[in-house]
Amino acid sequence: MALATTDLVHRALAVVVPQFRLDLHHGCHGIAHWSRVWLHGRVLARHLDVAPALLAWFAYLHDSQRESEGTDPEHGPRAADFAVRLRRDGVITGLSSREFESLCEAMRLHSDGHVEGEPALRACWDADRLDLGRVGIRPAARYLCTDHARNPRTIAAAVAWTDRGRRRAQG
Repeated sequence: MALATTDLVHRALAVVVPQFRLDLHHGCHGIAHWSRVWLHGRVLARHLDVAPALLAWFAYLHDSQRESEGTDPEHGPRAADFAVRLRRDGVITGLSSREFESLCEAMRLHSDGHVEGEPALRACWDADRLDLGRVGIRPAARYLCTDHARNPRTIAAAVAWTDRGRRRAQG
C-alpha cells in the first residue's frame, strides 16, 4: 500500500534534512523551495495523471544534494544516486519500477533545460521551474513543459505564491 502523501513528506524530510549541506531555512534551495515544488507538483500530478508520490519525492529530493547555492551541475545526478540508496534501504516505497526510473531521470536532468519527455518528467521539471521567482526569475512559458504550467494564470499564481513566501521569510 502506498504511503499517504503527508506521511511520505514526513519520511522525505526525515532523511533529507539531517544531511542537507546548505541553509535549510533561508537558502534558495531549501525547505521553502521544496515545499513550493510540492505544491506545484500536486496540481501537475492531477493534470497529467502522474503519481503524486513521484512528485512528492522529486520535490524533496531534487536539490537535496546541492553543495552550493550557485552553480552545481552534478547535484541532480547526486540526488538520483541518493534516491537509489534510499530505495535500496526501503525508504522510498510505493513507486513502481518505471515510476522510480522516471523520478531518477527527472532529478538527473532537472537543471538541463529540457521541455520534452514523458508526463512524469515534464511535471517534475515544471513544478521546479514554477518556483524560479525565488531567485528573481519570472517563469517563461517557452521554458515550461506542460499546457497547465504555461497558462498565464498558473505562472502568475506561482509568482504570487513565491512572493508571499519571500515576504514571510523577510518578515
